[in-house]
Amino acid sequence: MDGETLARLAYLGVLIVAVGGYLLVEYRGRLGQAARGFMAWGLIFVGVAAGYGLWTDLRTQLNPRQAVMQSGAIELPRAADGHYYLTLEINGKPLEFLVDTGATNIVLSHGDAEDLGLDLNNLVYLGSAQTANGIVRTARVTLEDVALGPIRDAALTAFVTDGDMDESLLGMDYLGRFRIEIDGDRMILSR
Repeated sequence: MDGETLARLAYLGVLIVAVGGYLLVEYRGRLGQAARGFMAWGLIFVGVAAGYGLWTDLRTQLNPRQAVMQSGAIELPRAADGHYYLTLEINGKPLEFLVDTGATNIVLSHGDAEDLGLDLNNLVYLGSAQTANGIVRTARVTLEDVALGPIRDAALTAFVTDGDMDESLLGMDYLGRFRIEIDGDRMILSR
């Protein structure tokens, strides 16, 4: 342990002794009553924490990721992390993307490329891309059938990266096909 960790543990120990000593003096002869009070407050704290956790999980399920408006435009709500996410149907399979106006291309993570049935062992990494994590190698692939709600595109170029990515990126190659409007906490894509 380093010095900072030891100092924090010492401070925590002093705090526990001080609060514990006060409670022993205050509730002398009534320890059962004190234990019930602490249990009640502990359960209240656990209940509030559980409620908050469930609410954050339910909030993402209650708010749709995207919606097709009557005009045919696609409305994306801003996620809790401040980003916009969009689900495309590629060759009949839904795939979620992080909308990235700073990215040039459609970039698939290894996991998403595998989910789409691409053979990762036969990909040829001839290209490269500059990312926030440095330069990564890329392999060009073609997405045969891409649908966003009622809008369909065929034979779109995408890239699979050999870098570590948790989610696929939807860059300006695809987004540039739309008129993009940001209104408060909504992004609206229309053609």
